[in-house]
Amino acid sequence: MIHVALRKTSLVDYPGKIAAALFLPGCNLRCPWCHNGDLVRSEGGSGESAEFPEDSESLVPLDDALRHIEKRRAVLGAVVLSGGEPTIHRELPELIRRIKSLELPVKLDTNGMVPEMLKALFAEAAFRPAYIALDLKLAPARYGELRRPASAGNSAGNSAAALKQSAALISASGIGHEYRSLALPGVVTPADIEELAPLVDDSPWYFRPFRPGNCLDAAWNNREAGGPRETEALARRARELGKRGVSMGVE
Repeated sequence: MIHVALRKTSLVDYPGKIAAALFLPGCNLRCPWCHNGDLVRSEGGSGESAEFPEDSESLVPLDDALRHIEKRRAVLGAVVLSGGEPTIHRELPELIRRIKSLELPVKLDTNGMVPEMLKALFAEAAFRPAYIALDLKLAPARYGELRRPASAGNSAGNSAAALKQSAALISASGIGHEYRSLALPGVVTPADIEELAPLVDDSPWYFRPFRPGNCLDAAWNNREAGGPRETEALARRARELGKRGVSMGVE
């Protein structure tokens, strides 16, 4: 049985809604700056040694998390499925169906590396999320830098193709969506934004500053944080390219 981290209440994970968030274990990428490192490395077992997303109680069996959501359905406006990477789990369609049966909309956070799962979700009304956030990390040709070494098809070309296919599927789905990128000083550059821009439609593209702490690669905890200048520079380049670039966390 999958064990998940449960954030019982969130005001920021689903636009305009009070949501519960489920963080599914495991990921097909190994972004060194990821703040959910222990969750990413988890295979979804008991999770006794794992650390969890901020504000989550613990790693619990999925059925227990769903029972908690059902009890609080009257005060919740939505459920967010994040990770890790939700689309690596074959149980994802049924999980979405179960949540939707509670009359709660589902937001899906994804890195876009499993377009086959997105295609399966979009093909059935019972499995379709109500909102999607697609993370755009680096220029597509650089995604090979982030693939876990043991994963199948881990070449830069395969990763870029998966990202492009997922972006096209999401754009054509008719489902509300957004794009998200981190301002990583010295890593994500305006050139990356130029390469990513063709994947982005007229939906918002949010840029958030990187904050060190509990990173998958401990060395990243000593890295410089992203600030207003870096965040706005990337958002501005997106706007220059005709996209809805939005700086977040800018003081």
